[in-house]
Amino acid sequence: MFFRGKFFSFCLVSALATVALQAESRTITVKEYRDKMAAGWVGQIVGVCVGGPTEFRWGDKIIPLESVPTWKPAMINDAFGQDDLYVEMTFLRTLEEYGLECSIRQAGIDFANSEYPLWCANDAGRKNLRKGIAPPDSSHPQFNKCPNDIDYQIEADFSGLIAPGIPQAAVDLGEKFGRLMNYSDGLYAGQFMGALYAEAFFEIDRVKLVEKALKAIPQESQYAEMARDMLKWYRQYSGDWEATWRECQKKYRETPEYQKSSNGGIDCKINGAYVLLGLLYGEGDLMETVVISCRGGQDSDCNPSSSAGVLFTTVGFEALPKTYTELLDRKTPFNHTAYNYPALLDVSEKLARQVVLKYGGKITRNDAGEEIFVIPDIDVKPSKMVYSWDPEPIEGSKFTPEEMAKIKWGTVSSRVKKVTDELFPGWQISNCGEDMDPGLRQDWQGEKNVLCVHPLDRETGCSLKRTISVGKDKKTLLRLQVGRDPQGDIDLIVKAGGKEIYRGEVGKTTTENHWLKLSLDLSEFAGKDVELELINQPSGWQWEAAYWKTIEIVEE
Repeated sequence: MFFRGKFFSFCLVSALATVALQAESRTITVKEYRDKMAAGWVGQIVGVCVGGPTEFRWGDKIIPLESVPTWKPAMINDAFGQDDLYVEMTFLRTLEEYGLECSIRQAGIDFANSEYPLWCANDAGRKNLRKGIAPPDSSHPQFNKCPNDIDYQIEADFSGLIAPGIPQAAVDLGEKFGRLMNYSDGLYAGQFMGALYAEAFFEIDRVKLVEKALKAIPQESQYAEMARDMLKWYRQYSGDWEATWRECQKKYRETPEYQKSSNGGIDCKINGAYVLLGLLYGEGDLMETVVISCRGGQDSDCNPSSSAGVLFTTVGFEALPKTYTELLDRKTPFNHTAYNYPALLDVSEKLARQVVLKYGGKITRNDAGEEIFVIPDIDVKPSKMVYSWDPEPIEGSKFTPEEMAKIKWGTVSSRVKKVTDELFPGWQISNCGEDMDPGLRQDWQGEKNVLCVHPLDRETGCSLKRTISVGKDKKTLLRLQVGRDPQGDIDLIVKAGGKEIYRGEVGKTTTENHWLKLSLDLSEFAGKDVELELINQPSGWQWEAAYWKTIEIVEE
């Protein structure tokens, strides 16, 4: 009798727990989840395709309506080479290969191994990773001068698309991937975007969407202040988005207090404001949302990509007008990724299943036999509040030698290594940045087959090294022909055995037709093995590429 009583009590508790879970949970069929998630990816594509031709061509100005491209169905396939999409797929790949519990250090290694061109916070973060500065220090303002840039904001879409109704997952994924390149508001911006997507699976009211996403970030942050301002101005200037744009300009572009740690027009706050500008004032119209976010200016392809991604998620793929989907290429992979569109949907669903279970949900079936996600309604705990202009101390995080061995290309892409090996056998290149698209120039300033290189960052020049044996009987010369970009200049440093034997400007007054020719005597090293190093040192950080035509060792 006692046993049966205990069993009855256990069943009663279990039943009550089940009822409580159902009362505090939201449900969505897996089919409906996939439909909305698929629409979210399409929205990103549509937004970036419309805004692409306008990107950063209008700074601090409203883009004229006639300058916004008119949507045509074939435009849907113009996004395969857009960094708005393929960078976040790097993060998806890390999660697919290593699981949701993968370490931030593994995420950093995978990001360091990416070979696509990057800019701003992404570029700074990846350079830090390649130099051995492990996350989270890779995004710290001590090492990254643009921590509040837009980068993770435009890459965090994935974190909400794999977390239906679970904004906490977007926060946590931001701590893993957003911390590779962004800090403070730059991180919160991405977590906010991820939370918008996560809530868009259940909420169609755009004001409520913003209010719910706000819970995912520190309320004291300037980014949260911006989102609250957007809601306030939306109510104040009903139907007049240009009036709200002017308020944004006045506060978030012209007020010094909101320019601290800002990198101008690529700051996350002003661009995040333009995302919300379209999302709110678009009034649920798909293309109007895209156009308004685009017309805000600045990063005018990324912003409509974000606003459209969120809005399209609320609608679902099957309900989208065919003009956005009928010509979608389902076979071509997105650049630098393992995913075409169907594979992208598959990996997103695969990860979503893991997210639901990790955060206390269930995957079961309804009375119709359909798979459903049962998602617990849990309070969101935002990341810690920090300011980029008053950061916490660095952690001193460094990659171990074993971890550095996994970073395949170090500070140089495989493409640039290959060109260097072909044109200048025996010379080893290091610290080559991705700016100005380094690599082979088949025809440049009157010369054929030229190697273009670029410094890694403002302090670290691109280096070419080789050890040679200097003969005793003949005079040994190092002959160089190096060019500069017509719009810039560089400093050339030549070292032999660690000793600086030449330093000079490659500029307007020292070049002929943009070329400098040198012949350096190595006689003082006769009879010795000596390491030669040629350094393209930055000078002013504008058009800093060096163009190598000739590197020869000659005996006379």
